[in-house]
Amino acid sequence: MISAGDFRNGLTVEIEGNVYQILEFQHVKPGKGAAFVRTKLKNIKNGGVVEKTFRPTEKFPQARIERKDMEYLYNDGDLYYFMDTETYEQTAISKDNVGDALKFVKENVPCKICSHNGDVFAIEPPLIVELAVTETEPGFKGDTATGATKPAIVETGAQVLVPLFVEIGDVIEIGTETGEYRKKVK
Repeated sequence: MISAGDFRNGLTVEIEGNVYQILEFQHVKPGKGAAFVRTKLKNIKNGGVVEKTFRPTEKFPQARIERKDMEYLYNDGDLYYFMDTETYEQTAISKDNVGDALKFVKENVPCKICSHNGDVFAIEPPLIVELAVTETEPGFKGDTATGATKPAIVETGAQVLVPLFVEIGDVIEIGTETGEYRKKVK
């Protein structure tokens, strides 16, 4: 159990049946009245952010978030299949839990599966992936004065804005957090 007076940024706690990560906290000691802790909390499972205040003596259980390395195998519509690289055990995760996390991830790529008490709530893809461009318009000479970009479709089906010199068949590096083009690899 962790008291509100011991809150720190990044700590995960269970409050009212939900799992929250502490984004910000502030110990407030007003001139009159009792001290309190003002927090900004992110709900781990649905991503919502709320602000709550607590008495410093209130206690909450610390939430244990398990992050496990697994390899993305394939999907068959509503289920995405992952394999534990140590035990070779396969796990199916529903499309609702995956969301947009795998839009830049192709098959046989390692990911981190985040769970709390066995319930998967998030998938963390690698920070940087290399994907081939499958569709894009040709770039026009003379259009490069302002660092112009054009849309391109990569092999996973996701759309990315790329510089005009990128062509079909080029392999590019993409940051999965922002979905932005980083550089041309080949």
